[in-house]
Amino acid sequence: MNVLGEVFFYHLMATPLERVLPALLARALAQRWRVEVRGTDGSRLEWLDQALWLGAEDGFVPHGLQGGPHDALQPVLLTMGPVTGTFDCLMAIDGAEVGAEQARTLSRACILFDGQDEAAKARARDQWRVLTGAGLGAKYWTQEQGTWVMKQERRA
Repeated sequence: MNVLGEVFFYHLMATPLERVLPALLARALAQRWRVEVRGTDGSRLEWLDQALWLGAEDGFVPHGLQGGPHDALQPVLLTMGPVTGTFDCLMAIDGAEVGAEQARTLSRACILFDGQDEAAKARARDQWRVLTGAGLGAKYWTQEQGTWVMKQERRA
């Protein structure tokens, strides 16, 4: 059973975003979740859009970039900020904002950050403090020798 308002932090160490994100999206779609992937830079989202379209054929992720004619129908929508619509999961990249009130309404919020970038790690630490301080449950995952390991958990 999923707990509403749960936030997963993914500390990317060995695998780049363009390889981790499709795997996480596949898991979310298997749960029949509609996903918003929220970034902070339009050109980076366009690059990610292309990376998702050109990925492995067996790993195809149906998605769209915000501003298209079928945004409301997209199972995965790449955005630059909160959008109207019903989403079950939010995946924030590049330090995108995740508000506690919105996170409470989701099946899951995910914050993905680059473990080689000091500013990204500092931003994720701030987000951990704010979201857990607001009473949300959180899990911190990092990559060790190619597998994900949960290093910390804070219950709601």
